[in-house]
Amino acid sequence: MDDSVLLQRFAAWLQPGPSAQDPERSVFFTGGIIVLDTNVLLSLYEYTETSREEVLSALEQTAGRLWMPYQVGLEFVRGRRSTLESRKRALAEAASEVNKKLMAARKAIVEAKNVVCAQLDKYARAQQEIAGLDALVADSDVDAHLDVYRHEFKRHLDMLKADHGLTLNSADVEDPILPRIAKMYGEGIGEQPDDDVLRKRLEEATAFRFPNKIPPGFSDSDKDTPLKSAGDFLLWEEVIEHVRQLPPTGRRVLFVSNDTKEDWYERGSGSSSSRPWPSLVDELRRRAQANLRIETPPTFFGGVRKFLDAELAADTYAEIERVSEAFEAKVPDMPLVVTEETASHLDPPEGLALAAFNSVGLVSSAVRVALESASPFGRLIQWWLIGVTAQLGRRAAGETEPSVGIAAAARSSEPPSEDWVSGTALSPGEWLHRDSSWIAPWFMDLMDSIPQADRAVLRRLAAQQAESNRRSGG
Repeated sequence: MDDSVLLQRFAAWLQPGPSAQDPERSVFFTGGIIVLDTNVLLSLYEYTETSREEVLSALEQTAGRLWMPYQVGLEFVRGRRSTLESRKRALAEAASEVNKKLMAARKAIVEAKNVVCAQLDKYARAQQEIAGLDALVADSDVDAHLDVYRHEFKRHLDMLKADHGLTLNSADVEDPILPRIAKMYGEGIGEQPDDDVLRKRLEEATAFRFPNKIPPGFSDSDKDTPLKSAGDFLLWEEVIEHVRQLPPTGRRVLFVSNDTKEDWYERGSGSSSSRPWPSLVDELRRRAQANLRIETPPTFFGGVRKFLDAELAADTYAEIERVSEAFEAKVPDMPLVVTEETASHLDPPEGLALAAFNSVGLVSSAVRVALESASPFGRLIQWWLIGVTAQLGRRAAGETEPSVGIAAAARSSEPPSEDWVSGTALSPGEWLHRDSSWIAPWFMDLMDSIPQADRAVLRRLAAQQAESNRRSGG
């Protein structure tokens, strides 16, 4: 028996992980196909305008060899808005946090003055000095000094908004990125799998591969539907099926993704090092007679710059690294931002809605029932309360807690949507700024179903949130 059979059969496992210095690396950039994961395409909506243009120009160097699985296309077109919402929310939360910190600083200055004045009064009866300190720390003077910082901080946050160059409407009718992507791919986009094929793949994922932790995608097995859980596996199956139809010689796939979870990468024993699963390399070789290379965006764009002579400034490359690193810090199995559209079918993390309930002193059983309900309306109330209590500093948001982009009211000249109710529907004692306020219809329904004590609490939260969003430009 040929003693090389063992080495041949397990070659994928015996080889080291991919390296930027691999002599064979260049052929993956100059030949074969390139498959970009959904998160790579959605990252285009997170870059600043200058970096985004350079990244798109670099990607255009690969046009003709890009291929998009149907699963990636579906996730991409559906995920653009939540990516923009995440950035908008992050900037709004930063502005809100700045305001909270400055208000805390103002309070601390006044309290520090009071400490000194108390000592002057107790030990010296120095009324003149006390009056001088009172004048020095008069509200107007403190606010005037803090306004210098407030305006400068706001200027930088506004600059970030301007540098981004995209609005939420960009995900609807004015998206400048989508036509560029469509042109780059041309006809290189997978067909929608037949229902029978999709059902068979879902059964294989949920019944065989995921229970046995066969990559890719098993880390997503606890998502709320089998279809959502199997996204990575569906993508993988499409790649294999597509590559099998290519000419038999020189089949190569360069897969680019920000996802480095354990269902794509094998963790090194006793260290933090990792490599793409050798079983993925082996499976593509067995089933499609093709070679596989997996890279993250920073290494991929380094290769595009090296092998395809694309121009990427140092600042752009640093931004690619920053966005890629931020992807790993995002909450798994949750959208970047929970919106009114997504809240209705997402269960909040256990105990989070109750923590929000307790943080603002709600007492009625009617609100408690809503917080325990699995109905779409109940989930919407839960997520709004979670988001508003974190936004207004009523409780500390957890590190893994998703952002929430749901508002119960708005301060503006026009309603956010045609079904929102004018603030004039409420009495002057119930709502401040009635003439310039709009109330979400679901919030009006909530107000009609709970006792007066909790109504007052929730109205205050909604009004304060609306004012906070107005100040931060949200």
